[in-house]
Amino acid sequence: MTRVPSRRSFLATSGGLTAALAGGAMLIGSSPAAAAAPAGNPYPAPCAGDPAHPKRQLRGAWIASVSNINWPSAPGLTAEQQQTELTGLLDAVVRMRMNAVYLQIRPAADALYASPYEPWSQYLTGTQGQDPGYDPLAFAVAEAHKRNLELHAWMNPYRVSTQPDPSRLVPTHPARVHPDWCVEYSGELYYNPGVPAVLDFDVQVITDVATRYDIDGIHFDDYFYPYPVGTADFPDDAAYAAYGADFPDKASWRRANVDKLVSTLQRELRAVKPWIKWGISPFGIWRNQATDPLGSATNGLQSYDALSADTRGWIQKGWLDYVAPQLYWNIGFPVAAYDVLVDWWSKAVDGTGTQLLIGQTVSKIGTPTPPAWLDPNEMPNHLILNRRYPEVAGDIFFNITKLLTDPLGFQTRLIDDLYEYPALVPEMFRHSGPAPERTALTEAQPTSTGTRLRWLHLGRPHGVEAAYYAVYRFDGRPPQPACDFTDAKNLLGTARAVPDLFNGWTDTSATSGKQYTYYVTALDRSHHESAPSNPQVVGR
Repeated sequence: MTRVPSRRSFLATSGGLTAALAGGAMLIGSSPAAAAAPAGNPYPAPCAGDPAHPKRQLRGAWIASVSNINWPSAPGLTAEQQQTELTGLLDAVVRMRMNAVYLQIRPAADALYASPYEPWSQYLTGTQGQDPGYDPLAFAVAEAHKRNLELHAWMNPYRVSTQPDPSRLVPTHPARVHPDWCVEYSGELYYNPGVPAVLDFDVQVITDVATRYDIDGIHFDDYFYPYPVGTADFPDDAAYAAYGADFPDKASWRRANVDKLVSTLQRELRAVKPWIKWGISPFGIWRNQATDPLGSATNGLQSYDALSADTRGWIQKGWLDYVAPQLYWNIGFPVAAYDVLVDWWSKAVDGTGTQLLIGQTVSKIGTPTPPAWLDPNEMPNHLILNRRYPEVAGDIFFNITKLLTDPLGFQTRLIDDLYEYPALVPEMFRHSGPAPERTALTEAQPTSTGTRLRWLHLGRPHGVEAAYYAVYRFDGRPPQPACDFTDAKNLLGTARAVPDLFNGWTDTSATSGKQYTYYVTALDRSHHESAPSNPQVVGR
C-alpha cells in the first residue's frame, strides 16, 4: 500500500516543491524577471494579447426566477426536476465558455435559500413559505463551483410582491408583521426605501447571505424606486414628512435613501468577506445631456430622476466593485444608441477603480422593433465594438432561455468565434493582495482519454490559498516566452481547487502522439494569478 504524503511532509522533503520546480523557473522565458514577477501580474507589462480573444473577460448570464422566467421553469417542480434544470443551465453556460452566473435568489422579499428572515419563494413550489425540500442556493453554489463558475446572488431590495394585496402574503412575512414598511404602487407591493427600518432589514438580509453562503458576489439589477407608471407618484408622503426634513426636496431625499443602501452594503460586505464582489446592473441611462451636461447624448428615461438611482455618483464615490449598465438598445438607435452609451459609461468609470461590464439583451434578437434586431450581426457587433474600450471588462446576457434557442445563430457565433477560447475572470481593481504561490506540476501522463495532469495544491499556511487553477498548453518543447501566457489560445481551461494534497485535470483535446508542454497557474478568489509552474512535456 502506497502512503500518500501529507502536504507538510511533502514540502519538508528535498524532493518536494523545491525539487519539483527546479529548473522550471527560467523555462517560461529568457529572463529571471519573468519568474519573479509581481504577485497577481506575473507577465511583463508590454504583453498585449489579442483584443479579439482576451485572456481576461467576464462572461456572464442572468438566471431569473421572478415569474419563473428562467429557473425554475414552472412552480411546483420536484426538487430533482429543479436541480436537473439548473445543472442543465450551468452546463450550457460552460459550453458557451462563460465564467459567471447571476442567480436571482430574492425576487420579491422572498428566498430561494433557507432564510431566517423571509419566506421560501412561491416560484419554487407554487406556495409562498413552503419548503422545497432542499436549499437551492447551496445547491447552486456547489454546482457552479464544481464547474468553476462564479455564482453571484442576485437580490431585489424593495420589491415585495407583484400583486397588491398584503393578505396574500404568508402571515409571518415581514411586510405583514411591519405594515408601516410597505406601500402599494401600480398594483404591486414595495418596501418603502424612505423608512430607516427597511434599510436596516435589507442590509441584515443581504449580509446574512454573504456570511452563510460561499457566493462570489451580491448583485442588484435596475429596480430601486419603481419605474413610473403614468402620472401616479410613489406614495411616500408620510415617510418624507417623518424622515425628510434635512433635504431640500423629496427627489433629493429619495436618492439619499438609495445611496445609503448602496454605500452601507459596500462597507458591510467588505467587512464580511473582503473578496466578495458588490455590483449593480442599472438602467442604461444616468441622465440625458439635455438635462445635465455630464449626461449622455440620449433622450430616454433617466435613472437619476425616475428611479432615484444616482448610478454615476456611486461610481465616482467608489461604492461599487463593478457596474453593468443594461444597454438594451441597438447601435445607432436614435433615442439611446448602444455605441453612444458604451462610450459614455467607459468615460464614467475611467480612473475610478470601478469595473465596467455591459448588460446585453438577447431577448430582442430576431424581433422586428426596431428592424436592427433582425440583423444577425447586431449583437455580435456589440461585443466587437466593446473591444475599442479597454474599460469594458465583459458582458452579462439576458435572458438565458432565449440565448439557448440560438436566436439568429448568436449562441453558435459565441461558441465558434466570439468566445472561441476560455477566459479568466478579470481581477477586481479594489481587491488587492498577493497571488497564490507558484505550484508544482508533478505529472503529465497520456491516457486513453487524454493527458492526465496532476499538481500540488498549496494553501494556508503556505500563503494565499488557490481557489482554482488555469491550465496552459503549448505545441512543442519549452521554453515559452512569458508573453505567450497572455494569449488566450494557449489557455486550455480551468479547474476548481479541491482540498487534497494533489489536484488534477484531464486534457481530452490532446492529439495522441503529439508533443505538448503543459503549465499550471494558481488563482485566488479575487483572480490574482501566480507565476506558471514548472513545465511538463508529453509526446515525442
